[in-house]
Amino acid sequence: MSVAVPKGFKAAGVAAGIKGGDALDVALVVADAGSIGGAVFTVNSAAAAPVRLSRKHLAMTKAIRAIVLNSGGANAATGAKGDAAAAAMAERVANAIECDVSQILVCSTGTIGSQLPLDEVLAGIDAAAAALSPGPEASARLAEAIMTTDSVPKQASHVSPNGWIVGGTVKGAGMIRPDMATMLAVITTDAAVSPELLDAALLFGVDTSFHELNVDGCPSTNDTVALLASAASGFEPDAAEFAAAVKSVCRDLAEQIAADAEGASRVVVIHVTGTESDVQARHFGRAIADSALVRSAFYGGDPNWGRIIGALGVVAPADMVGHADIDFDGVAVARNGLRVECDEDALAAKLAAGDFSVNVRVGEGPGEAHILTTDLTPEYVRFNGERS
Repeated sequence: MSVAVPKGFKAAGVAAGIKGGDALDVALVVADAGSIGGAVFTVNSAAAAPVRLSRKHLAMTKAIRAIVLNSGGANAATGAKGDAAAAAMAERVANAIECDVSQILVCSTGTIGSQLPLDEVLAGIDAAAAALSPGPEASARLAEAIMTTDSVPKQASHVSPNGWIVGGTVKGAGMIRPDMATMLAVITTDAAVSPELLDAALLFGVDTSFHELNVDGCPSTNDTVALLASAASGFEPDAAEFAAAVKSVCRDLAEQIAADAEGASRVVVIHVTGTESDVQARHFGRAIADSALVRSAFYGGDPNWGRIIGALGVVAPADMVGHADIDFDGVAVARNGLRVECDEDALAAKLAAGDFSVNVRVGEGPGEAHILTTDLTPEYVRFNGERS
């Protein structure tokens, strides 16, 4: 259950020929008139044409009616021709659903540097507009149409006891190291919320999910997470309830990305606590997950806490590093920055069996973060070393 299940939304995914054959590669989600929307985008200075256009549209209006997405080409580093292609995509959707072009967001994903085959994309938009429908099947087709190196489509939902729903879909398996979100994600809700509540819930959801996801230390040029609200359920949730629902869907989708990460053999959660703030905890956790040495040890199931100390020392002050407590899957391996005796062979065997967690405590502060990451495998290097 995903984006076309909340009331007031329709979706479609079609094969336009961008990826060749019968592969779905153009998607559209449309909200009823009166909907609002918000989004967060990559902070990469090489932001793609669709990102720049969508930012512009959101600066003009919160009355977002639709999101058009294509896979098979990122439309990034494509110059003026790429800007024109993104604008043409938005205009085609606006004409199809009879709204102002500023009410359309555009997303693209795929290889950087290649121009989109615009005729095929526009024909795909026409086909998607004609195929719009509500429900799980339409949601599933949209989720499939935005996939690139994903091995499976990714969807999530939250159903409130009061009858309103949050649905979401995401694509992403590599080039994942968020500085806002990462990948493309579309989230919809039929809850009745204000633009201010929508933005606040989206930022909170992103901060506690996609912002805590690190597959390969590489932020993308096309990252977009958009949230649309139709108000079609007629129910107005309180701020905390709505924020928790959006966070739940975002976190579920982030975990699905980690589980589907390119070449990965295990998911590792790095739980950092005791910092001055959640932001600081996230900064420390990302530094640990950025380390190729740390993630290579994860691949081998090696509880090498010295590598974590080394990565932590790049970003954390000496007093925090010197007091660090580190546990692998609940087994203490370091206290106050010093080795703790344990059965390392038994622990290594346990870690080698699958997913595991690492707890890193650096003080008594209230800050914490749960960083989702993976191991660094030979398969990842092979996958990303092949000429595309």
